[in-house]
Amino acid sequence: MPNTRPEIVLILARADNGVIGRDGRLPWHLPADMRHFKALTQGTPMIMGRRTFESLPGVLEGRRHIVLTRDPAWQDESAELAASVEEAVRLANAPHISVIGGADIYDQFLSLADRIELTEVHVDAEGDIRIESPDPGGWAETRREYHPAEGGRPAYSFVTYRRRQETHG
Repeated sequence: MPNTRPEIVLILARADNGVIGRDGRLPWHLPADMRHFKALTQGTPMIMGRRTFESLPGVLEGRRHIVLTRDPAWQDESAELAASVEEAVRLANAPHISVIGGADIYDQFLSLADRIELTEVHVDAEGDIRIESPDPGGWAETRREYHPAEGGRPAYSFVTYRRRQETHG
């Protein structure tokens, strides 16, 4: 029987000091990162927490919004509700799934993820939500694209990590 497990991709932006959010928003404005995010997520179901969903500027076209929440009463007509990681993956029912945050959702999916698409924002940002760098023992950097600071915006890098394959069969 072929492996039908979807590719699970964590997509996030993180400052050099680990900050990913401040007061429910990104602590920087990088239009190139927004374009990169759109390109990575277009046509895929996106799994996110309730607060991440509520921080979006609106429904992101061309993508399904699956909200993983502990609140069974929460609902929004533009989102599908999941109560567990397994239910979210089942609902997604797609070959590629984008996990877009927040920190608790990333933690829940980290052991299932196949790839991490990380925008490293080269600043020490003020913020209230942090996440650790990918563990170099479990992840291999496979791509890095550096962009210098420009127009008052910080330098950043688009980095792809793939899960290291275990050596046993």
